[in-house]
Order: sequence, then structure tokens, then C-alpha cells
Amino acid sequence: MALALVGRPVAGRILAVSAGPIETSGWPFAADVTVRDVSVAGTLADLPLPLAWSARQVDLRATLWHPDRFVVFVTGEQHVRFADGTEVPFRAGRTELTIPFGPATSAQSADLEVDDLRAEGPLAGLTLARLRAHGEQQPGGQSLSARADQLTLPPLPGGRWPLGPGIAVVALDGVITGPATPAPSLLARATAWRRDGGAVQVTRAALQWGPLDVTAGGRLGLDANLQPEGSASARIKGYVAALDGLAGSRLIPPPAAMAAKAVLGLMAHTPDAGGEPEVEVPLTLQDRTLSLGHIPLLRVPEIAWPNTP
Repeated sequence: MALALVGRPVAGRILAVSAGPIETSGWPFAADVTVRDVSVAGTLADLPLPLAWSARQVDLRATLWHPDRFVVFVTGEQHVRFADGTEVPFRAGRTELTIPFGPATSAQSADLEVDDLRAEGPLAGLTLARLRAHGEQQPGGQSLSARADQLTLPPLPGGRWPLGPGIAVVALDGVITGPATPAPSLLARATAWRRDGGAVQVTRAALQWGPLDVTAGGRLGLDANLQPEGSASARIKGYVAALDGLAGSRLIPPPAAMAAKAVLGLMAHTPDAGGEPEVEVPLTLQDRTLSLGHIPLLRVPEIAWPNTP
């Protein structure tokens, strides 16, 4: 038996789902469904970003011992295809999605756990030790909490990563507002998302990359030209070595790095418990320029939204 659902509305979005042969087993103590060659395409959460995912095999399980949850296991090679057509194959030692359901469940939610992920193809060399994510549909939007540990970046052609190839922690807690309105093109979806108040409200974001340790919170949206804009308040440690690395890689002009270090040095303080000096500063992204206070640091590449589906 095979499955194909195209143009099916799910929570205000359009999904295209297809699958190969389906097998059932486990009765009477469990309901196990094995589906091969699964493919899902649609918009990501409430963002106007199309995404396609496929897997060699997906196992779905509901057991008599845990009747209030539905668990999805993914095995074998998986693929993610982005809006620009880039396709990334990858494998994981463990991919598990848990979806609670039943009368006691007040909101749509899901928990994702991924261990030992290794990318291939254009991102060969990218590895991730651990990913934990929780998403929940709320009246105010789609909440998301995610943390990735021990991320190894792929080799950078003709250069090196400015802060090193290993990122210890990336974490995000926030709410995505503004529904992804069905529209005939990515440009139209981004326009509608901005028009309907689309934004990412970040309650906490954290990054530990080489010498840099940043914790921030703020808001990110799209400006009139559909380019990212936003503001945040950030607590930063290791800013001297980080700015030197960014300037050495020519990601920011050396004069801007020198000015930023001078200003941050005046604002820095040592925590009461001791340790490395830290500084709290405002960050803004406007007109594709990321600024630290009043100091412009770097230009962000322009997003060219295609006028195609």
C-alpha cells in the first residue's frame, strides 16, 4: 500500500506527503506502522520558508503502556531540500519524534531528539552530537525551544572558520508569530508573513563558539524590502578574541573591530563571582547592517526571494 497526499491543509499550511509501502504489526500490545520512502514538503512552522524532507524508513508506534503518546522513529538516510534547491543527505544514530495526544493534551506539541548526526553531500564534515527541540502551538503563535551540542562545522573551502570549526552550544527559546499564508510564490509568502505581523520573538538565544560566549534576547522580522531586521540585548564574553578572529577572516573591517573592542572595554565588568569580564550591549540589524551599539560591524548578504513556488 502506498500513500500520497498533495495540497493537504495542516494547521493553516499546505503539505505534500508521499510514501511507499506500509506494513503494520505489534497488535495487541502496540500498534506499529512501518512506512518506507517517506517524503514531506511544505512551509516551516509559521515561517514563509519552504522545506522538503525525506527518509528511507519511518516507524510509528503507540503502545498499550503509553496510550497518551505517539512516537516516530526514523532510520537510514534522510534528505533535506531547501528553498534554493540545495539538498543535504544525512544520517543519525537516533532520530525520535514524540507527539502527545488525548484529552489531557491542551495544545499541539512535539519533542524531537537527535543523536550523532552526520551530514553528507555539500555539507560533508558537518556533525552534531545532540539535538533536543520542543515545539508547541499556542494562541500567540508557534513556540520553539531547541538546543544543539557539540556541532562540528564542515571544512571551509579556501579558508578557515573565524572562531574555530567547533561550536559547543547553540540554543534558542522563542515564539514565531504571524501565520504562513498559502501563496503562489516564496516572495508572496514572505510578503504576506510580514504584512500579517510575522516575527520571531526570542526570549533567550545562546552561542558558545570558540572564545565567544553570547546570551541574547530580542525580536527578528522582515523590513519593507523583505530583509531581516531586528534588535536584541546581548551579554558577551570573549569579545576581544572573537573580534580579532572576525577581523582576521575579513568578515568585519579591522577598524570596526578596533572601535568595538575599545568601546566594549570601557563597558565591560567582572562578575561578582569572578571570571572573565563580560559586557551587556544592544545589537541591531537594520538595512542589512549588524551594529553593536552605534558601531556597524558587518553587512548581511541580501536575501533574493524567488517569485516561484
